[in-house]
Amino acid sequence: MTVATMSPTDSSRDDEHWMRHALALADRAQREFDEIPVGAVLVGADGELLGEGWNLNIASHDPSAHAEIVAMRAAGKRLGNHRLIGSTLYVTLEPCAMCAMALVHARIARLVFAAADPKTGACGSVFDLVGDPRHNHRVQVHGGVLAADASLRLTNYFRAKRGRPLLGLGDL
Repeated sequence: MTVATMSPTDSSRDDEHWMRHALALADRAQREFDEIPVGAVLVGADGELLGEGWNLNIASHDPSAHAEIVAMRAAGKRLGNHRLIGSTLYVTLEPCAMCAMALVHARIARLVFAAADPKTGACGSVFDLVGDPRHNHRVQVHGGVLAADASLRLTNYFRAKRGRPLLGLGDL
């Protein structure tokens, strides 16, 4: 399956609104926890915020504490259910295999991500776990919403760790 990349003209205002919220959470991950800047927001079919999260795997010593998992855990607790049917997950980086399968198991309806991950992306870039017809649930995927903003955060996080000068949006 090929990831559907959304241009600013065909992406909905809601997608950009929630992705901006996820980007703010990514900033928080880096600023407060020195984590890789990835943020995630889970929104119900009615547009209600169900859960949010940011990477906490380094700070919490938990390899499963990716932004997507943290947001899904919060939503599950809020709803009192491990099934998150009809929801949309917004995340600033294409989910990895662990997170992609968690989306399938949670029965999330839709995934909107910002930056594709050409190394470990499991929602169309390297693997397509959420769209595999062998699963009993598939997730609708839209990638590229505010991708440059997310990519810049990630690139600059790693550049700073390596002592290299930071880039601006025009440098990507």
